[in-house]
Amino acid sequence: MQRISLSTATVPAPLLVTGSIAYDDIETPRGNGENLLGGSASYASIAASYFTDVHIVGVVGTDFRGGDRTRLSARGIAMDGLHQDCSGQTFHWRGKYHENYNQRDTLDVSPGVFSGFLPTLPPACRTIPYVLLSNITPALQWHVLSQVQSPRFVLLDTMDLWIETAHADLLRILPRADILIVNDSEARSLGSDDNLIRAGQTLRQMGARAVIVKKGEHGALLFHPDGLFALPAHPVIELHDPTGAGDSFAGALAGTLAALQRTDFAACKLAMLYATALASLTVEAFSCDRLESAGIAEIEERASNIRQMIALD
Repeated sequence: MQRISLSTATVPAPLLVTGSIAYDDIETPRGNGENLLGGSASYASIAASYFTDVHIVGVVGTDFRGGDRTRLSARGIAMDGLHQDCSGQTFHWRGKYHENYNQRDTLDVSPGVFSGFLPTLPPACRTIPYVLLSNITPALQWHVLSQVQSPRFVLLDTMDLWIETAHADLLRILPRADILIVNDSEARSLGSDDNLIRAGQTLRQMGARAVIVKKGEHGALLFHPDGLFALPAHPVIELHDPTGAGDSFAGALAGTLAALQRTDFAACKLAMLYATALASLTVEAFSCDRLESAGIAEIEERASNIRQMIALD
C-alpha cells in the first residue's frame, strides 16, 4: 500500500480506529444516495490509511456487503477488530441536507447490532500506540480505551448529542484525550461560553491537552499548550455531500501524527493541513468515494494549495 511519505527517518506507528460502520440514505440539493457505506470509523480509517497502518474496531450486521469489506481491506485496513454480528443488521442512518448544506435533519436512525456493541479487542490491537476514538458514545469510547495498554496518543472526537445526553461520561474521558475535536457550536456548548476563544481555552482546562475546533467552510482552530493556530478550509466548488467530512478530518489528523510519531505543536499544525485536504475531498461525492479515488498526488496538491494560502511571502 503506497502512502504519503512524511518522514524518511521514522517508520509510521500503527493507528487504532474505533467508531461506527453504517449504511446511509442521504438527500442533498445535488441528489440522493441509498445504502451508502458510511459511519465514523469507515471515513476515519480510509483517510488515515493514506498515512499509516490502520486497525479498525467496529461491528456490522448480516447485511454488510462483501464489496464494502473489500473496499476497506483494499486500503490496507486491518480487519481483525471488525466483528460481524449475525443477530441483526448494520447501523443505518437516513438524513437530509437543506439548500445551504449548513442544516441537516436526521430522518431515521436504526442502530441495529451497534446498539449492544461492547467489543473485546484482539491482542494485536491492545498494544497499538496511537488511538482514534471516533464519534460514538463516551461510554463506548472509554470501554475501548480501557483495553489499550499505555497508549502514547489519544484523539477524541465527540458531538452535541453526547454533550447533551452523556455529559458525565464525556467529562470522565476528556482528561484521557491528547486532542479533543469538536465543531464551533459544540465547543461553545461544552465550554459554556459563546466566545469561541474562551471556550477553546476552557476545554483545555477541563482536561484535554489540546483542542481542535472545526468551523466548517471557515477552517479550524488549534488550542495547544504551545500556542494558538488557525487554518483556513480548502476551497470547495463541487459540494455534493458533507457527511463524513469531520470523520475524515479526524482520521487524517491521527494518521499524520502516527506517521510522524510526533505530537508537538509543529506536527499538529502539519496534521491539520492534511486533515483539511482530506475533508475537502470527502464532500465532493457521496459516501467514501472521493477518499478512495483521490490518490496521493491530489492530496499533496491540496495540501500545497493550503500552504500557499497561509504563506506571507
